Amino acid sequence: MILGYNTNGFSNHDSMSAVKIISNIGYQSIALTVDHHCLNPFSDSLQKQKGDLRSFLCDHRMKIVIETGARFLLNPMHKHEPTMMSSDFQKRLDFYMYCIELAAEFDADCVSIWSGILRESLSDEAALERLAKNLREVLLFAEKCGVTIGFEPEPGMFIDTTASFERLRQWIDSSTLKMTMDVGHLYCLHEVPIANYLQRFENQIVNVHIEDMRAGVHEHLMFGEGEMNFPPIFESLKSIGYKGCVNVELSRHSHDAPNAAKQAFDFLKPLIEKT
Repeated sequence: MILGYNTNGFSNHDSMSAVKIISNIGYQSIALTVDHHCLNPFSDSLQKQKGDLRSFLCDHRMKIVIETGARFLLNPMHKHEPTMMSSDFQKRLDFYMYCIELAAEFDADCVSIWSGILRESLSDEAALERLAKNLREVLLFAEKCGVTIGFEPEPGMFIDTTASFERLRQWIDSSTLKMTMDVGHLYCLHEVPIANYLQRFENQIVNVHIEDMRAGVHEHLMFGEGEMNFPPIFESLKSIGYKGCVNVELSRHSHDAPNAAKQAFDFLKPLIEKT
């Protein structure tokens, strides 16, 4: 397992400052959320940012995952919109294609995506048909680029649980489609014991998110502030032979990002070393 940190917890830092701080703390992976300050596809300095980041990752032998959860990059008025559940998917598709190209360029483990919220009055089957159609376009491009897609069930979204992800898989036949498993989301939505779900999806997990959380409340918390028990999670990840990234996701801790990242590292590193 490789311990990493998501740059969405450094929203007040430019990309290189965030990556350098994360590396200096001791993390060996970057979950890079493309956003206004971080490989923004609309930035005039994009090529320089990419060159600097590529050199740093190579020099420090760090792994990378491309994350797509920027809140207001595509629409300054509406969080996360448009999504794969939107009637007009093109802007989101263009963004995903850009992220897939980034992943290919940086040899990333995957591009992590999610469904989005269904905001229209559609039947469940019609909504699933729309999602499957849009997802097939993403997967087709990812296959051409040799990039894996890690689909994340997200509380409050159309695909929110592992059960709904399994239903989606019945509509999609692609070896390119894997899973981003957020262990806090499992706990939030009462998919416990978490170890059982890690074992159940062991062949599909390509990316892991971690944070503390309380049951029924989708709020990413610093470790020790929620209700989760972490040693069994790492024991289960070891038992299934997971060798990928375990990326801390504390997106609401940007106001104290360096300290939050260090506190999380000090909590998690001993747990990994014990397993």
